Amino acid sequence: MNNFVLTVSCKSTRGIVAALSGYLAEQGCNIVDSSQFDDLDTGMFFMRISFMSEEGAGLAALEEGLKPIAEKFEMRTEIHDGSERMKVLFMVSRFGHCLNDLLYRWKIGALPIDIVGVVSNHFDYQKVVVNHDIPFHHISVTKENKAKAEARIMEVVEQTGTELIVLARYMQVLSDAMCSKMSGRIINIHHSFLPSFKGANPYKQAYQRGVKLIGATAHYVTADLDEGPIIEQDIARVTHAQSADDYVSIGRDVESQVLARAIHAHLHRRVFLNGNRTVVFPASPGSYASERMG
Repeated sequence: MNNFVLTVSCKSTRGIVAALSGYLAEQGCNIVDSSQFDDLDTGMFFMRISFMSEEGAGLAALEEGLKPIAEKFEMRTEIHDGSERMKVLFMVSRFGHCLNDLLYRWKIGALPIDIVGVVSNHFDYQKVVVNHDIPFHHISVTKENKAKAEARIMEVVEQTGTELIVLARYMQVLSDAMCSKMSGRIINIHHSFLPSFKGANPYKQAYQRGVKLIGATAHYVTADLDEGPIIEQDIARVTHAQSADDYVSIGRDVESQVLARAIHAHLHRRVFLNGNRTVVFPASPGSYASERMG
């Protein structure tokens, strides 16, 4: 039996759930998990259905048969084959905690993706990447060559068929053109001290101000720096007894976990863009293990 995921977004109205569930039943499919959300502020409806094709209906046939329903309700729909792994490109600069965490999760099967390469503007993690049999692309970025460097990055994206870019502490600002072209397909991670503590050493600034909570935010990248739709966040409590170095260590742990969860939600189609916000459906009880293995 083939596993599929159907995602739906449209204006909210009666009959959507009945139409979709009825269609899948007619096609010999069994729904194993379903989540939905009505945004009363915008009038939008979002739904994610995980189902199995028990009578052999394939992806192309399912998509074709869904068209009349999609047209009737003016839906935006996508059906994804659960056996296909998303092609992901990592980008990193000189902080490797998120990259190392993601590589480990990928290696043990906890992050079911195809890593098509790692791009970096430094050589710090070349050996680590190559030792994982992953292509490493060193693309230096300066004020003078920024446009050329970004064009090279997009060449890597196109040549590898990249579906998602993950900025695993990549410390370069992407152009508006790239953000627009890859809209909804670039995830970034950063500490959650912005905008209060900016610059190269925000954890030291936070320590000096006696901050009690350290957090991290994963979001989609837009032209508005660090202000894209938020996918995942978390915090850790700190006390006066801890040092600035402790803050950095704790913060890096939080960043790594938040980024991994955001990627996991995206690759399993649980994230929906809703204007400047997101709708993120949680993994249902008992489904996380199956999601892990793709």
